[in-house]
Amino acid sequence: MPRNAPLPVDPIAEAKRQWVAHGWQDAAAGMTLVTSIMRAHQLLLSRIDATLRPFGLSFARYEMLRLLGFTRTGRMPMASAIARLQVHPTSVTNTVERLTRDGLVEREPHPVDGRAAMLVLTDAGRDLVERATAALNTNVFDSPGLPEQDTAEVVRLIARLRKGAGDFTDPRPLPDPL
Repeated sequence: MPRNAPLPVDPIAEAKRQWVAHGWQDAAAGMTLVTSIMRAHQLLLSRIDATLRPFGLSFARYEMLRLLGFTRTGRMPMASAIARLQVHPTSVTNTVERLTRDGLVEREPHPVDGRAAMLVLTDAGRDLVERATAALNTNVFDSPGLPEQDTAEVVRLIARLRKGAGDFTDPRPLPDPL
């Protein structure tokens, strides 16, 4: 949660000092990393939430709409959405139910797999996600809080952490077109 005035001391640096003072120096750097990332997440999410609030969207609902908006036809199988969003299937189901209730997404039977559902972006959903994206670009993404070079370095470092945790693998080279 943002404060009106900066604190006189960095609480994460103080926590690290305490970790070392209590004999946990081997874990102090890791605690500092985790806590710093969690705090950065809070700061960025606060800006995102404030930007999306006028659109009646949470970040989860926005991500689903944006994902569908990126497809050529505004549709994708539910299983593909779950895989790409990297969240629990129940969370995606709840998000889709809310978007469906609000007329932003429709569910249709999968054309091949009778057990699966297709998610389809409605015209209202497409309009909303385009307006919300413009607001996020202006209010958050254009100026995330770091210079461009630092932003690229943070993304690179976090990608290494994510890859090391098994979040993704290097893409295989695509075959040459026939």
